[in-house]
Amino acid sequence: MSIFHNKELAPEILRELIDGFEEHYLASESMLIQLDRTPDDLGIIRQLFRSVHAIQSDLGVVGFSPAMPLLTATEELLGLLRDGRFVFSSMIGDLVLLVLNQVKSYVDTFSQLGLVEYDEQWSAELSQLIHDLAMGPDESRDQLVVDAIRFIDPAVIIGGPEEEADYSRIQSDNFLLDQGFKYEKDLRFFRDLMMPIESRSQYWNGRGDRILKMALLLNELDGSPVDSNQLAVAVYTHDFGMAFIPVELLHKNTTLTDTEILLLRSHVQSSADLLQHMSPWREAKQIIMQHHEASNGSGYPYGLREREICDGAKILAIADTFDALTHQRAYAADQKRPIIRAVKEINDCAGSQLSQYWVDVFNSAVQPVLLAHRSAL
Repeated sequence: MSIFHNKELAPEILRELIDGFEEHYLASESMLIQLDRTPDDLGIIRQLFRSVHAIQSDLGVVGFSPAMPLLTATEELLGLLRDGRFVFSSMIGDLVLLVLNQVKSYVDTFSQLGLVEYDEQWSAELSQLIHDLAMGPDESRDQLVVDAIRFIDPAVIIGGPEEEADYSRIQSDNFLLDQGFKYEKDLRFFRDLMMPIESRSQYWNGRGDRILKMALLLNELDGSPVDSNQLAVAVYTHDFGMAFIPVELLHKNTTLTDTEILLLRSHVQSSADLLQHMSPWREAKQIIMQHHEASNGSGYPYGLREREICDGAKILAIADTFDALTHQRAYAADQKRPIIRAVKEINDCAGSQLSQYWVDVFNSAVQPVLLAHRSAL
């Protein structure tokens, strides 16, 4: 391990350095999220390049050795993107964000302690991986990006030892039995009903179980204000209506037409109708009907606001979003996106699309996971 320190750096210069870094870091984070939605926007790519270049220049003034190899390699990668040598992808965005997050951890530590300990060999190896993927052939780039992401965050492999340890409280072969659900037979029925629907897409397999585990954890952390049976039924059936939507529409990655948007949104009512005549599950039906509502009133189908949306729907919205962000189709079936990206995007939606209160609960749930991942670096 190596140690960087600069005892000659005046406090006012340090403060200016930290403020400048934070500004460019937040801007870069925002641009990466925008590029997820508009990956061919060269204007944003150019801005991102300039922002990362500014970070490198500012840290280079004080010879901030922990970050310089990583920033040099990342700037090279973004320069080739800017020049049109290859196209931006969500995986490249994840890699850049993870690198910047690592640099931020170095800067934060240095600002607090006046020194930072870092693994020089680890930085050199990661920098070489980024250089290789930037300069490598197009046909191998995706795999090289995945290799670099795995190098930073091994938890991109689902089912690995890191995930088992982090989620031990909510993983079990007899998960439904362990929860002591009053209506276990109903839950198994709904779970089995969704299996063939999930199998329509290779991106959905196991989705219901994953969402349920997160939803129950959030509910438990806040003292279980929502009946766990109702929450579980809502989780397993909230996407039932997707069974009646063409698979090619579900997988479409270009702009949707107004008609296609309406068709996708219709799945909420179709899913709720499944429980129409099942009186024990009225609360679950309400959760389903409201889980696409937004705190600022921009959601659907009713345009409800924060105080009008039930807690179960707020919980499901976050658990559903988290799963969608960590299991996107840009990744192979055995991988998930880095958790840090999902946490950042969910927090960006707090108070607008998602409930600020329940996002705070979510943060307390994932903090041990993030700390475990960071300590492994």
